[in-house]
Amino acid sequence: MQQVAENQWTLTVTERLITPGNFLFGGCGLAAGLVALEGASGRPTVWSAAHYLSHAPTGSLVTVTTELPAVGGRVTQGRAVARVGEREVLSVIGSFGHGELSSPSPWDLMPEVPAPDDCPPRLNFSFLGESVFSHIDTRIALGRSFQQLDGIPGQSRTALWARLTDHPDFSAATLAIFGDYVSGGSSDPMGIPLMGRSLDNTIRIANLEPTEWVLCDIRMHALHNGFAQGTAFLWSETGVLLATASQSISVKKWTPDHLKKP
Repeated sequence: MQQVAENQWTLTVTERLITPGNFLFGGCGLAAGLVALEGASGRPTVWSAAHYLSHAPTGSLVTVTTELPAVGGRVTQGRAVARVGEREVLSVIGSFGHGELSSPSPWDLMPEVPAPDDCPPRLNFSFLGESVFSHIDTRIALGRSFQQLDGIPGQSRTALWARLTDHPDFSAATLAIFGDYVSGGSSDPMGIPLMGRSLDNTIRIANLEPTEWVLCDIRMHALHNGFAQGTAFLWSETGVLLATASQSISVKKWTPDHLKKP
């Protein structure tokens, strides 16, 4: 991203930021809003939510404009609007700040799963062309791969190890990208390959402990009338809770022919 004015940033939607459908990946859109709002406020993310309104196709120039309607002693409340030309594609709101109190012990614990090197890789979407998934190393820690889905409903809780392969910086924006894996969490519980498109995405930051791998502990809550809801607990390799992410998702069946391609 490039800052072009006091309250304005731009980014070009390249192949490394898109879904296999050739438009901006929702997690990358939220991440862009966080970069802009953290830069404008000078404070770290506490929580943020994105509302997706339209698509930003590959090659488009996205302009992110920020506002800070409330600036307090500890917390700044901000919002950002991303547009392609005059068309609004997403809006982001959030709280930014820091305090002094911390719990002496964790209130939740990471599930016991194999280490990343002991987990099989998740299906790579490279057969659909270059996308954000080409730059994320993903391993299945809990649950089934798409190839293993046999029509028999599975468990509502799955887990993936994920790391960015060529972007070493670790931030709230990084976690926002990983949090968007909730959108694919309905397949294993249903037992069939499903496509999920985010309607919204919320991230709540707990602790930005540096870590190479992030465990996306996905817990799906419901799927009804074509819409699903779920939450991901994002853990460091040492078991520190980094953040939680939640989504509402528009879900439909994925064409089986996609899975037969190499």
